[in-house]
Parts: sequence; C-alpha cells; structure tokens
Amino acid sequence: MAGRPVTAVEICIDDVAGATIAEECGADRVEVCAALSEGGTTPSIGLVSTVLAEVSRIGVQVLIRPRAGDFVYSPAEVDVMLADIAAVRALPASAQVGFVVGALTAEGAIDTAVLSRLVTAAGRCPVTFHRAFDTLPDLPAALPVLISAGVSRVLTSGGAPTAAAGAAMLRSLVELAGDRITVLAGGSVRGSNVAPLVAETGVPEVHLRAASPVVSSAAGSATGVDYAVPRLATSPGPIRAVLEALAS
Repeated sequence: MAGRPVTAVEICIDDVAGATIAEECGADRVEVCAALSEGGTTPSIGLVSTVLAEVSRIGVQVLIRPRAGDFVYSPAEVDVMLADIAAVRALPASAQVGFVVGALTAEGAIDTAVLSRLVTAAGRCPVTFHRAFDTLPDLPAALPVLISAGVSRVLTSGGAPTAAAGAAMLRSLVELAGDRITVLAGGSVRGSNVAPLVAETGVPEVHLRAASPVVSSAAGSATGVDYAVPRLATSPGPIRAVLEALAS
C-alpha cells in the first residue's frame, strides 16, 4: 500500500469474517451492521465484541439503528439506541469504537434533540451521521447543524442515488466542511469510479459495501422449508480494486 494517497477507506460489514477481510486487504475502518439487506440495523453486542477482539489495526464504527424503515424514532426507540451505545462503550476494547447514528423529525429535518442525546451518550467516541442526511432538502444548510451537534463525520452521496451522481454536491460539502467535519462519500463506490470521484470532489474518505454473492454450502433441506438461500458477504476483490485505484 506504499504510496497510496491519504484517502481513508471504510468497509460496511455484517460479520466477523468481513472485518478480518477488510483489515487484511488494507482498509482503514469498518462499519459493523446487521440486516444490510434492509439498509442496516444495530448489530448484536456479540458481533461487536468479537470484531473488536479479532481486529488489531483498523477502526471500528458501530451502526446504531433500532429498526429498518424511516429515521423518525419514538421515545422508546431512542431509549434502545442509548442503551445500545452504553452496551458497546462498556466493552473492554471500546476505545477503538465510533458510532454511526441518524434521527429525523416527522417534518424531514435533523432531530437535534435526539441527536444531542446520542452524541452525549457516545462520550469521547466519534459520531458519524449516516445517509439519513441524503434525504434532507438542503444539505449545505444541514451540515452546520451536524457540526454544532458535535458530529465528527457525515456519510453522504451528495443527496443523489450514487456518490458519482452527487459529485458536484459532495465537492460543495467538502468545501463547506473545511476541517470542522469529515465528508465520507458513499453510494456505489467502486474501483472503477473511486479515483475520479476523489479527484473531482476532494473527499478525504470513501465508504463501500464490497460484497459478492455467496452460495450456501449447507445440505439441501429434507423438507419444503429451506433457509439455505444465496447471501451477500464481504469480498476481498472490491476492496482491493478500490485501494489499487487510489494508489495508481
């Protein structure tokens, strides 16, 4: 990886194998999630604990999202999010951890009251605001709200379906952010597009899923009930492709 530009690479993962693959390939950080087929939810404390025990170099971010669907949360759901943050922070290796959160009002604005509680609960752990940000009507106006709340990083495609399509907005956000908050570009980032994306926008960090289909190795069901369906799992190929493109 010698000579690779200083562009941090974060891999979204949902199992321990994904974390070790990301570290072995040379990624800088992982975001630990569950239910990625639904956009991601809070992973189990067992998964977080085991990932922290298995990796030695990379940073570990933990998604805090109590359910799939929208980002408007009830008081009980906020309590769950706060409890999950506390549980992760209680782990022995929690010094490596950051949290990925997001909360909106029913009117489609950042829920600053909930966000403040989540940031406070995270303590000294860095907080990333996830792609709920991309649903907001005015991204440049929303960025200072995150900065004022103490958010360290925002994951965004620039409000577009993909980061490449949102490149112009990403460039504007990077310029507006300065050194006050980090813009993490995500949304179909691939080895084929990451170098021009970084060159055009100046984003210091990129985020990708890096998954490939995996066929089950389990024996076929003896009945009509079968859970051995193909799934997506973290693959070295897409990670290496991004790192190689950034190094060229």
